[in-house]
Amino acid sequence: MTKKVSVLQIGSSPEGTQATLDKILSFENEIKDANPDILVMPEATLGGYPKGESFGTQLGFRLESGRDTFKNYYDAAIDLSGKEVKTLCDLSSRINANIVIGVIERAGGTLYCTAIFIDPKDGLTHKHRKLMPTGSERLIWGQGDGSTLPIVETNAGKAGAAICWENYMPLLRTTMYSKGVEIWCAPTVDARPVWQSTMQHIALEGRCFVASACQYQPSPNALGVNVENWVSDDALIPGGSVIIGPLGDVLAGPLHEKEGLISAEIDLDDIARGKYDLDVIGHYGRPDIFELRVNETPRQSVTTFVETDD
Repeated sequence: MTKKVSVLQIGSSPEGTQATLDKILSFENEIKDANPDILVMPEATLGGYPKGESFGTQLGFRLESGRDTFKNYYDAAIDLSGKEVKTLCDLSSRINANIVIGVIERAGGTLYCTAIFIDPKDGLTHKHRKLMPTGSERLIWGQGDGSTLPIVETNAGKAGAAICWENYMPLLRTTMYSKGVEIWCAPTVDARPVWQSTMQHIALEGRCFVASACQYQPSPNALGVNVENWVSDDALIPGGSVIIGPLGDVLAGPLHEKEGLISAEIDLDDIARGKYDLDVIGHYGRPDIFELRVNETPRQSVTTFVETDD
C-alpha cells in the first residue's frame, strides 16, 4: 500500500499562461526522478492569482480601467478543452502520475477557480469548481455547485480537492470524508503560518493524507510588476507547501521562499490505523443527532427542453 505523493510549489508567471506552462515543464526531469504516483500543484497556477488587484472597483461603482484589467485576466484563463490541458495530459502520461492542478477556468463569460484531475491514461477526467470564492475573489470568480465534488481513483489512492479557504468549510470537509477521501489535495495561495495548522487539523480530523500546494511569488518589486499598495520587498506569496500524514505528522515541507518539489512516501494502511480511534463519519459520528444533506445537482441558469405530446 506504499505510494508516493509529490507537490510542486510554483508561481504563475507574469509573462502569461504559456510561460507558466513552460515553467511547469522545466521541472519534468526532477518530477521523473521523484517518481510520484500523484502530483499536486497550487491554486490558479494556470491563469494566475491576481493578488493585490482591485479591478477598479469600489462599493457602488466600477472604473473602465477595471473592465480592461478583467478582460486581460479573462484572456489569460484557460478552456478545459484547450491546448494547455492537452499539454498537462501529455505530461501526466510521460511521468505516469495523476495530476491535480489549480486553474482559472473560462466558461462562457464567467471565470471559475477550478481544480482539475488528470489521469496518465485517460487524460482530464474530473474537475472541482471552488464553491465559495473568498472576499473580493467573488468579484471575478463564479461559484461552483455540488455537481463538482468528486473523489477520484488515482494511482495513489482516492483523491479529492478543496481549494484554499474551502478548507475552512466544515460541511464540505464532512462531505469529502463521507466519500472516503484518502489523498486530500489542497491547492492554495494561503501562505500564512496558521495554514500549516489548518492542514494538520484536516489530516487529523479526516484521518487522511494531505498534500497542500501553495504558489510562490517573489516580491513584485523584484519582478518589476506593479501590485497596488505593495511597497514591501517581501515575497508576495512566500509558499508553504506541505505533505502531512493521517496523525498530523509532517512528512515533507513546509517549503518557503522558493519554487521547488517536495515528495513523501505514504502508506495507505496508516489511514485504517488512524481511524482506530477516530472516524468522524463512522463510529465517532452521531447520526441520531446530526444529519448532513448535500445537493449534487448541477445548477444552470437556463435549461432548454422540447415539449412532446407523449
